[in-house]
Amino acid sequence: MKYSYEFKKECVQLYREGKWPNTPEGTKEKIFHNSIRIWFKLEELHGPEILKHGNNINWTPDEKLEMVSKVLAGNSIKSIAIEYGINDGQLYSWVNKYKNYGYNGLVNKKKGRKSKNPSMKSKNNHKAKELNESEREELIKLRAENEYIKAENEIIKK
Repeated sequence: MKYSYEFKKECVQLYREGKWPNTPEGTKEKIFHNSIRIWFKLEELHGPEILKHGNNINWTPDEKLEMVSKVLAGNSIKSIAIEYGINDGQLYSWVNKYKNYGYNGLVNKKKGRKSKNPSMKSKNNHKAKELNESEREELIKLRAENEYIKAENEIIKK
């Protein structure tokens, strides 16, 4: 369940006063109390802004590796997640990717469906760069060489 920023702040304030807020309907009390403790720790370390939604940070692979290394060195995932202000599930995912794929598992990959027509040009690249004379000659020479190699390959296949 997602809670509003104001609700989280109110819960943390009550926790500071030694009181528990009423547990929302459909939520287990123990889980809700654990969430409040985590919000409290996050706010203590990173300030109240950390409780807002949309605090998405694009972590570099090196920063991810630093966090994963701390977990692999024996620190708990929860403590490292709170220290850096991220969701422990996200850190758990990075640890698994690192274990399965190494450093490459931490590199951000392009998301979304692949283009059906790979020859389509990017929307951002409206104007093609004009070629000068030497580049034009080199392009012609490379195209001819490419055709020659394709013909050679066809002969080898037969």
